[in-house]
Amino acid sequence: MALHDIVSPLPGTFYRRPSPDAAFYVAIDTAVQAGAVIGLVEVMKQFTEVETEVSGRVAELLVEDGEPVDAGQVLMRIEE
Repeated sequence: MALHDIVSPLPGTFYRRPSPDAAFYVAIDTAVQAGAVIGLVEVMKQFTEVETEVSGRVAELLVEDGEPVDAGQVLMRIEE
């Protein structure tokens, strides 16, 4: 079992869903494919998609929806 860290590409606010009334992109145990969008980072009303580089399942969520994040901060871990 290899764990792969998904990190924030820039500082801002992390969102686990595309809009406040939408479902979360992923949850614990969600299967994901490489290139899947797993969240958004917002900086000054500019939204950047965060994608996974590996396929597997979501093993850990380390940041809640709407939390501030730093560049390089681990957002979640994917079990390959």
